[in-house]
Amino acid sequence: MPFVLFVGMMVLLFFSNEKYDLNYSSWGVFPRTLSGLKGVLFAPFIHGSTEHLFNNSFPILILGTALLYYYGRLGLKVFIIMYLLNGMLVWISARESFHIGASGIVYALSGFLFLSGLLRKEKKLIALSLLVTFMYGSLFWGIFPVKEHISWESHFWGGVVGFVIAWYYRKEGPQRIKFDWENEEDEENPQFEWEHLKQRKSSDPRTNKNPSQSTTTKPVNRIVIKYDYQDKKTD
Repeated sequence: MPFVLFVGMMVLLFFSNEKYDLNYSSWGVFPRTLSGLKGVLFAPFIHGSTEHLFNNSFPILILGTALLYYYGRLGLKVFIIMYLLNGMLVWISARESFHIGASGIVYALSGFLFLSGLLRKEKKLIALSLLVTFMYGSLFWGIFPVKEHISWESHFWGGVVGFVIAWYYRKEGPQRIKFDWENEEDEENPQFEWEHLKQRKSSDPRTNKNPSQSTTTKPVNRIVIKYDYQDKKTD
């Protein structure tokens, strides 16, 4: 699976850097410099510690797999767009420092799955969006500059990118099944109701006063019992 390979590359590069001291942090995004553009492609694979690596690996594996499972080809296209767009926005607007890690992608995936599930009104996707909120609801605080060494800009733009892409592709991919009766407009038509009421009254024989119209009644079968009465004489 693509995200298994993605996470595997993250782990491989991290331990290679630990063993051979590659100093690969310089391959992160450095805003507004030509050399810093390479970080748009390579920064998500670079992590500063095992905790940093662990915190990004499992969310990407879970959310990325869910993205491909429910959205198929659209999910792959969405991932590529959010991958590149998040990196470019960080390069344009972030502080002058090396920005590394895949946390921006985690925020983008979370934002997309959450909003997309609500917009499509599909039960499975809504359940998925609620699961994302339950598991990663605390990610909200990461978009604020709480800690200096954390790239909150990546988190912020990741969330924005996820929401925007979810809105843009809301009519593509899986949709809630609609029944025919849901497409019928339930509009009130007073004129139609009045004509329908008059028609019912005119067809009711109890309210029909037109003498020219005769009503036939069904003959009623009656049972007649005849008997003779004789007075009893006493001797």
